[in-house]
Amino acid sequence: MKAMVRETYCSPDLLRLADIDRPVAGDDDVLVRVVAAGVDQGVWHLVTGLPYLSRLASGPFRPRHRVPGLDVAGRVEAVGANVTRFRPGDEVYGTCDGSFAEYARTSEDRLDHKPANLTFEQAAAVPTSAFPALQGVRPVQAGQRVLVIGAGGGVGTFAVQLATAFGADVTGVCSTAKVDLVRSLGADVVDYTREDFADGAHHYDLIVDTAGHRTLSHLRRALTPTGTLVVIGSEVKGRWLQGTDRQLRMFLLSPFVRQKLRPLFSTARQEDLRLLTKLLASGQVTPIIARTYPLDEVAEAIRYLRSGQAAGKIVITV
Repeated sequence: MKAMVRETYCSPDLLRLADIDRPVAGDDDVLVRVVAAGVDQGVWHLVTGLPYLSRLASGPFRPRHRVPGLDVAGRVEAVGANVTRFRPGDEVYGTCDGSFAEYARTSEDRLDHKPANLTFEQAAAVPTSAFPALQGVRPVQAGQRVLVIGAGGGVGTFAVQLATAFGADVTGVCSTAKVDLVRSLGADVVDYTREDFADGAHHYDLIVDTAGHRTLSHLRRALTPTGTLVVIGSEVKGRWLQGTDRQLRMFLLSPFVRQKLRPLFSTARQEDLRLLTKLLASGQVTPIIARTYPLDEVAEAIRYLRSGQAAGKIVITV
C-alpha cells in the first residue's frame, strides 16, 4: 500500500510517500480501507517529536509508528476473529496509529459506525478534535455562560457546538477572519484583535481555552468566583514543554483558589465516541472542514495547520 512515512522524528517536509506492506488484522483488530484522515496539532507533535515531553508516549528515541496520522474514516476491509461489532464493508470512523495510508489497523473499541449523514471527510475531522472539546465542556449545565477561546479552530468549533447542544449560553473568542463562522455555530463572538474578553464586562461559569497562551491570571479574571477553567493546550516555541507549562502551573495553583482549574490531557474513550456519533447523527454537531489535501500533500496540510489560519479542521483524502 502507499503511505506517508518517516523513520525518525523530523520536519513534516521530510515525510515521504512510499510503498510499504499492508497491515494485517490480528484477532482483536479491524483493518480499515482509509478514505479520509484528519490533521490536528497532535500529528505535528508525533512527526517532530516536540516537545520532548511528548516522546514519553510516542517513543523516546524514534517514533513507535512509522506512519503518522490519528483520525481515520473508511470502510472495513477485514476483521479479526474476536471482533463482533463490525464486518467487512461497514463504514466506520475513529482513531488509529497510522491513518496517512491506504490501509490502517486499529482495535474495535477505537471505532464506531460512521453516521449516514456525514461524508467520510466530515467523519475524519471528528475524533481527536472532538474528544478534548467534549471532555472540556462536559461540566457545563444548561443556562451557564461558557467562553471558548480559539472558537474557530479544529477543537474550538466542536466545543462551541457541544456546549450549545448541552444548553449553555456560549461566547466564542476568535480572529476577525473567523467571526462569521463562529457566529454561524450559534455563539456570541469576541474578536480578540479588537476587544479583551477579560475586561470585566462579563464573567463566565466555564472557560475552555483551546488556543493562545494567555496567562492564568488573565483567564481567571473572566471567570466567576467559583467558575471552571479548562486549558486544553497552546502552541508556543520551545523544545521541552511548548505550552504545557500552564497546565503544570494549574496543578500547583488549584489547591489555593476557589475557582476550579482543570488542565486537560484528552483521551480517546469509546463511550465518548458513541455519544459523538449520536450528536452528529442528530445534526446537533456538524464538523467544519477548512481544507482537504491529497495523501501526498500531508506536509503542506501540516504547514497550513501550523499557520493558524484554518477555520475548522483539515482533512487528508486517500
